[in-house]
Amino acid sequence: MSFNGKDEAVYSGLSHLECSRCATRHDAWVPQNLCSCGGPLLARYDLDAVRAAVTPADIARRPPTMWRYGELLPVSSRHAVVTLGEPMTPLLPLPSLGRDMGLPRLLVKDEAALPTGSFKARGAAVGVSRAAELGVTAIGMPTNGNAGASWSAYAARAGMRSLVVMPVDAPQICRAECALAGAELYLVDGLISDAGRIARSAVRRRGWFEAATMREPYRVEGKKTMALEIVEQLGWRLPDVIVYPTGGGVGLVGIAKALAELAVLGWVSGPSPRLVAVQSSGCAPIVRAFAAGAAEAAPWEGAHTVAFGLTVPSTIGDRLVLDAVRRSGGTALAVDDSATVAEQARCLRRDGVLPCPEGAAALAAVRVLRAEGWLDAQEQVVVLNTGSALKYQHTLLPVEAPLLAADEEIT
Repeated sequence: MSFNGKDEAVYSGLSHLECSRCATRHDAWVPQNLCSCGGPLLARYDLDAVRAAVTPADIARRPPTMWRYGELLPVSSRHAVVTLGEPMTPLLPLPSLGRDMGLPRLLVKDEAALPTGSFKARGAAVGVSRAAELGVTAIGMPTNGNAGASWSAYAARAGMRSLVVMPVDAPQICRAECALAGAELYLVDGLISDAGRIARSAVRRRGWFEAATMREPYRVEGKKTMALEIVEQLGWRLPDVIVYPTGGGVGLVGIAKALAELAVLGWVSGPSPRLVAVQSSGCAPIVRAFAAGAAEAAPWEGAHTVAFGLTVPSTIGDRLVLDAVRRSGGTALAVDDSATVAEQARCLRRDGVLPCPEGAAALAAVRVLRAEGWLDAQEQVVVLNTGSALKYQHTLLPVEAPLLAADEEIT
C-alpha cells in the first residue's frame, strides 16, 4: 500500500507486525493474534516515510483527538476509523498535592474524559477500527470491567458482535455497560485469568477473533497515544518520570513504544522518562519479578485489591513490561489499599481531581518514591489517572451530613 501522510484517505505508516519474542515478521494485512512462538506481536512503521510526510507543526493544526497521530496508528484509511469522539485528555498540574509531596511539578494525565470513562477507549477504538478494516465481524475477550465496557461499545459502533467474560466481582456499572451495548456477557466466579481461559476457549470454538490483552497487536497502539499526547502537551518535551498503574501493562508497553518511535523520528531529544510500574500489595507479580531481577513474572496467588483494574495475577506482556521499566532506568513498587484510598480522597480535597483507584495507587506510589529520595524535588512527574472514579463507587467513603427538614434553614 502506498503511503502519503497528506492524503485524506491513506495515512498510516504501518509496515508490518513483528514478534516481540523471536522477531519474526508477520503480515499486517490479515487478522493476527500471537506469533507461533507464543510472543505478542507489535506494529512496526516506516518511520522514514512518516518523517517525510508529517511534522509536529502539521499535527498541531489537526483536531484535538487521538486520531491526530494517524501516521503512527495502524488504521490505513481515515474512512475506516471507528470513533466515539476520543478527545485529547487534559494534563493537569496538581499544585497543592505536589507541594504536600515535595514535587511542585507534579502532573496528572486525566483519562476520565474519554468515551466509556476510561483509557481503555484508546485501545478499543484502534483495536476495533483495525479489526473491522481487516474484515473481523465478531470479537471475544476477558475483562476486569473497563476494557469490556469499551470494546463492547466500539464493537456496537462498528456493527460487530462481541462476547465478554468478567469476574463476578467486577464493577457493576461495567457489567451494565457491556450488556446494554449488546455484548454476550458471562460472569465467572474467579479472576480475570479464569475469565481469559473461558473466553479463549469460546472464541476458538466459534471462530471469532480474540481481542484479549496483548493477544492482538493493536490495543497497544491506541494506548501509546497517551505518551504522544503527553509529549505534545509539554511542547514536544519529555517529562522526567511517567508513573503508570499496571495490571496487564498494555499502556506501559505502549508508552515505551511511543517514546522510542518519537526518538527515531527526531521529534524529541534528551533522556527518556523513567517509567514506574505501580501495583497493589494484594496483586504485585510485576513488582516481585522486578525486585528479583527476573525476566518473567510468576502468577500471583490470592489476588485482591480495591483497584480492580490491578487485579491481574499474570500477564502475557510481563517480559515487555519488565524490559520497558528496566531500559528506562525506572522502578516498580506496590502500595497498600489503605494508601490508595487515602490518596484518592487527598487528591480531591487538595486539587479537585478525583482519581480512580488505579490512578490513586499511582499517586500513593509517587508519595513513597519522593519520601525515599528516588524522586527529586525538581523533577517533572506525570501520573496516569486511567479513568473515572465514579465507576468504582465501592472505594468512595460513605457520606454523613446533617439531614434538614424541607422548611429548615442553615444558620
